Amino acid sequence: MVWQQVYDPFGNAVLSTFLAAVPVVVMLASLAFFHVKAHLAALYALASALLIAIFAFGMPADMAGSAALYGAANGLLPIGWIVLNIIFLHRLTTENGSFKVLQDSLARITDDRRLQLLLIAFCFGAFFEGAAGFGTPVAVTGAILIGLGFSPLAASGLALIANTAPVAFGALGTPIITLAKVTGLDEMELSMMVGRQLPFFSVIVPFWLIWAFAGWRKMLEVWPAILVAGVSFAIPQFVVSNYHGPMLVDVIAALISMACLAGFLKVWKPATVHTSAALTGRHDDSKIDASEQQTPVASAAFSNDARPAVLRAWMPWIILTVFVFAWGTQGFKNIFDTRPAIDPQTQSVKLDPQGKPMREANPIFSPLLTFGTIHQQIEKVPPVVPQPKTEEAVYKFNWFTATGSGIFLAAIVGGLLMGYSIPQLARQYLRTLWVVRYSLITIVAMLALGFLTRYSGLDATMGLAFAATGIFYPMFGTLLGWLGVALTGSDTASNVLFGGLQRVTAEQLGISPVLMAAANSSGGVMGKMVDAQSIVVASTATRWYGHEGEILRYVFFHSVVLAILVGGLVTLQAYVEPFSHMVVGGK
Repeated sequence: MVWQQVYDPFGNAVLSTFLAAVPVVVMLASLAFFHVKAHLAALYALASALLIAIFAFGMPADMAGSAALYGAANGLLPIGWIVLNIIFLHRLTTENGSFKVLQDSLARITDDRRLQLLLIAFCFGAFFEGAAGFGTPVAVTGAILIGLGFSPLAASGLALIANTAPVAFGALGTPIITLAKVTGLDEMELSMMVGRQLPFFSVIVPFWLIWAFAGWRKMLEVWPAILVAGVSFAIPQFVVSNYHGPMLVDVIAALISMACLAGFLKVWKPATVHTSAALTGRHDDSKIDASEQQTPVASAAFSNDARPAVLRAWMPWIILTVFVFAWGTQGFKNIFDTRPAIDPQTQSVKLDPQGKPMREANPIFSPLLTFGTIHQQIEKVPPVVPQPKTEEAVYKFNWFTATGSGIFLAAIVGGLLMGYSIPQLARQYLRTLWVVRYSLITIVAMLALGFLTRYSGLDATMGLAFAATGIFYPMFGTLLGWLGVALTGSDTASNVLFGGLQRVTAEQLGISPVLMAAANSSGGVMGKMVDAQSIVVASTATRWYGHEGEILRYVFFHSVVLAILVGGLVTLQAYVEPFSHMVVGGK
């Protein structure tokens, strides 16, 4: 029997909206005010969503449970599978010392602190955001900057500011992939739309970063190098996101940006070398506690075999790029995920109306699992949709062509070439699984929450309320994405919580749902620098424990202003020519 969603079960829009918002409030309040661990906060929010969906909004209990399980499955594959395997590869490179070689090779390109910051915090950080995400770039670049002599406040704050423009495509496109699953919008269209918003800020952020570090005058002294770094990142970011997809956007853009900047610095030098590693124009007496001081140890990378050592250090990440690029192509997916559709009566290949051969899911590499309890058994109704529409719930278990599988194979190949044995790789994998266990629980619970919110209509109820902001919604919706990341610590998590809401509200207001869903992710990237988890990661990486409040106060202004600028761009894209021509998918 088909169940119709109810958006105002109490006949009181305020009360219904309040109850629909409870799971989100539970999630955000648990993280922001009660300092509950992320996996527990996600489970609490999921539990509250189940109770409200069943007892307040009248969703049958078996449907609510099935919707949560459907979301959990999508959390494990592809999202959790990506996180697990990319951290496995990162641990392999750290354990065998090749990561230290990368650190030293980057630091020796220039003596100017501004250019070191540009190369490491922006370019190299973007690479790790693209490859791993989830706090990895802040931890990596913060530790490198401290090793180069930057003050703890400078290393922490600047690593956070730099880790913005790449975030929407972080962890091999995980935020965009998740956003597509939660909203039901086309993944490629979302990738294209975000790729038409963030490149502007990929040019702005490097200038902003050096201004925040050294001041306006010192920034102008190195503007050619900043421009090279920003433009060489922004152009590939646009091209890959619009013509390939979200998976490799940051990895490719970061590699090109690093190569262009390093090449440019071979032929151009600033008139004066800036050697101070402290923040300009700000009293900065931050220092590592004496108990945490470490004596620098020379890296073996710069002995007689320096060049081969550096090449060996880059080798695993090059292998990763090749594998993920191959796994991201539609041709590769078609080979394994589909097979020719055979007519059982004629035993010939079926043809579509245009006379082209039809293909169907391959039961070996891409079996389909239908969640029959909710598949086409839940109906969205006006005013959320123009006409009643049933929701589908078919899970594609594409275990081989999933991006995480490509990463896993890349890690195995890279690990063997780095000298690991099969038993050593197995032990490292089990250790990685233990390390990320809570992250996997968090991802599963948050996707279960997002899917339950969508299928129960809770997001539609909130969206109808937010539609009251009218013409101001493009700015408001962008800042909603910022708030989600600021409180959850993840652009992916923000997309799960608010992605469906953005779509519903946009459709109610006649704005492109692709635009506003993308704005949730693009606006969210500016909240990354103020979220509690990232700040804790930064303070830990720079060994400046207990100073999270000082880091937050330093980056807060930068975060808010940049988020408002993103909101301004989204507003222009929604209403103003020629910016509206950039919108993908129409209105």
